[in-house]
Amino acid sequence: MTTGILATGAYLPVRRLQRSEVVKAHQWFNPGLKGLGKGERAIANWDEDSVTMALEASRDCLQQNARDTIAGVCMASTSFPFVDRQNAGIVADALNLPSSLLTLDMASSQRAGTSALTTALQLASAHSGPILVAAAERRRAAAASPYELTLGDGAAALLVGSGDQVIAKLLATHTESVDFVDHYRGQDEAFDYGWEERWVRDEGYMKIVPAAVAATLAKAGLDGDAIDHFCFPSATARVASGVARACKLNPDSVADNLRDNCGETGTAHPLLMLVQVLEQASAGERILVTGFGQGCDALLFEVTDAIGSIKEPQRKGVAGHLQRRRAEDNYHRYLAHNDLITLERGIRAEVDRKTGLSTLYRNRDKAQRMIGGHCTECGTNQFPKSRICVNPECHATDTQRDEPFAEKLGRLNSFTADRLTYSPDPPAWYGMVQFEGGGRLMADFADIAADAELQVGMPMRMMFRVKDFDAKRGFRRYFWKAVPEEI
Repeated sequence: MTTGILATGAYLPVRRLQRSEVVKAHQWFNPGLKGLGKGERAIANWDEDSVTMALEASRDCLQQNARDTIAGVCMASTSFPFVDRQNAGIVADALNLPSSLLTLDMASSQRAGTSALTTALQLASAHSGPILVAAAERRRAAAASPYELTLGDGAAALLVGSGDQVIAKLLATHTESVDFVDHYRGQDEAFDYGWEERWVRDEGYMKIVPAAVAATLAKAGLDGDAIDHFCFPSATARVASGVARACKLNPDSVADNLRDNCGETGTAHPLLMLVQVLEQASAGERILVTGFGQGCDALLFEVTDAIGSIKEPQRKGVAGHLQRRRAEDNYHRYLAHNDLITLERGIRAEVDRKTGLSTLYRNRDKAQRMIGGHCTECGTNQFPKSRICVNPECHATDTQRDEPFAEKLGRLNSFTADRLTYSPDPPAWYGMVQFEGGGRLMADFADIAADAELQVGMPMRMMFRVKDFDAKRGFRRYFWKAVPEEI
């Protein structure tokens, strides 16, 4: 039976930091940054992390797929919000997946994304259902460093499995595991420490990647001319074309590395490039994907006739998220949201945000899965679910079944922009959202521009975000926020 990719998804934060603003702030200190000052990079909002972005990419991927058939969730990142709490489990919970599935975190290397994909493909052939792979990254970089300009925040997701609906079948894989340290981040360190670029290029990329690619092509019985698209995630200029020559691939096969309009998204980047290529690919084309980090993963796919299913209008993918953008010229906002400067946040921010873990567990269906209620007596939907129906003409007791609200479209009933309430990104926007089919929620809003003109009746959708941080105990609480549908 054919094993491969069934569906794809992506997510990029709406804000795009203009690199010219970063260069303008630091060229007095490091004039050499000017060469990296073109284009823009995707930056997460204060309430986004690798979990929330992985979830959004997964929702984009699972538009038309039955979630109750998924056998596992693998998540890859080097910027997990929790070191000792399974992050893939949070994603699975927020997706409202059944508890009878495998969840797995993969970390500690920039090739964790391709390693997760390789593992998931192996698992998919042994399980009764498909495996969801999500990779996401929100890495911090020191101010005035090249990383600050070349990195990007984002996520990609792939559903892998077997059957006639595979859009890209797996031909071969190979891994070279080599403890080559091009950069590292030690325990309790905030930023990566990178080594000299020419050494990394000549001893790392040019020697380790060709070995993995040659072995993969040999397993598939193909040569370099058979490759139509080569996905190699590197922010360094012209490295991918040099690696392609070393691998004896057609130079025209080198895929767009999204440097100009996104930035390099770490573990997610090879998968993000693969998603972008599949959005444009035709049946019969072959795609070679590599992930580099203490060795190299190489995966070779061939696009099938089922590729048309990826072009569903509901799925944004990479192309849709690149269009969904807002230029960010406020470099200081970026610094504040990444804790790179110390702000006087005022006494309203001095609140003990301790989370009762027992309360969180008891209310997880409401808080993380966004499960409301549907009265089986009168048909009324409500959020949150309760023992008594809110319909004044019903008020039936114990008649409600679970009703998922996360994927429901809502309409804006009322809104407020509040500068008295503390918010890391003032003003604090919130209001009443009325869901189609019934049910309403007083919700926080996300990704609203300061000069936004909201209108009553405009469509709103729900997104999983960080509700607040408990800085004293290192815990973050998640909930669902409303975002205008057109963003």
